[in-house]
Amino acid sequence: MKLPHSGAIDCDIHPALPGTQTLLPYLDSYWRDTMTMVMKGNSRMELNSYPPNAPLTSRPDWRPKEGRAGIDLDLMRDHALDAFQLRYAICNCLYGAQAVFNPDLGAALCRAMNDWMAKEWLDKEPRLRASILVSLMDPEAAAEEIERLASDMRFVQVLVLVMGEMPLGRRAYWPIYRAAEKHRLPIGVHAGSMMRHAPTQSGYPSYLAEDYVHQSQAFATQTISFVAEGVFAKFPELRVVLIESGVSWLPGLMWRVSKDWRGVRTEVPWIKKIPADIIRHHFRLTMQPLDAPPQEVERLLDHIGSDDLLLFATDYPHWQFDGEEVLPGGLPEGAMQKILIDNPLATYPRLQEIPE
Repeated sequence: MKLPHSGAIDCDIHPALPGTQTLLPYLDSYWRDTMTMVMKGNSRMELNSYPPNAPLTSRPDWRPKEGRAGIDLDLMRDHALDAFQLRYAICNCLYGAQAVFNPDLGAALCRAMNDWMAKEWLDKEPRLRASILVSLMDPEAAAEEIERLASDMRFVQVLVLVMGEMPLGRRAYWPIYRAAEKHRLPIGVHAGSMMRHAPTQSGYPSYLAEDYVHQSQAFATQTISFVAEGVFAKFPELRVVLIESGVSWLPGLMWRVSKDWRGVRTEVPWIKKIPADIIRHHFRLTMQPLDAPPQEVERLLDHIGSDDLLLFATDYPHWQFDGEEVLPGGLPEGAMQKILIDNPLATYPRLQEIPE
């Protein structure tokens, strides 16, 4: 389905880093020397979750003649910003900086990527907003990075990968959530893995198709973790956006966790409400990919119990739809305005403010 009107807010768009060497000017001398030595071994630092040449990483007509998809701002304007008449688009740059096990190097690379994003993308295109990349290997350093960039209102979210060291609700990560809530920044949880652990309970799969589908299990795990660990009892204003998670897994999870909670709720006394209601209040999901046939979309929304949860996204340049059919079929007419504009504005309060 084509966009019914202009002015939509794209909650997941992917500028790409041309290569690690691009970050050298944004690193201090120590880390610049370190990375120069590392790159002599031809370190590309690509996330295995999104191999640059894999078909799902880019539509064929969105690939540049040279280099990886997503590196050219002018092409992004032509393919997405102008083509879909977007009001804003939130940049989520996926790269290996967030998957580095060395906490100091990971923090330095994320800091460099944020500065690169501000200078090379946000400064050049007023319709772009961005997520703050942080390394979860050092939550205190991640909180400091949030504080460093909090005054730049063009950063509207904090971005982490869905699969890492441990479930995201754990208290070790709470400094990040404290800083995010303080500055009205949702936590964006994006598909992707540090490959620290196997993406399935039965070990590593053989093919990318398996890995990509299994990501939804990780999103279910993180959703329960945020609720059960008491993140929202501690940070009641925090929102979590699940990006490229799919949607069809959510109703069954909401039903089951609410049912089972009734029998074990003495273990988690901080959960004062039915878990399904907590999920409806605190979680949002992007629309690409929407893993449901058109004839079932309206029933899926009915099972979720709210049309506040869905956020419009093109997922550019990832290949989730054909031609101009960026919205899946089957969406109720009355939900269009909310999904395209109202829900994103409610989720990202910084979009309502004009940066200086």
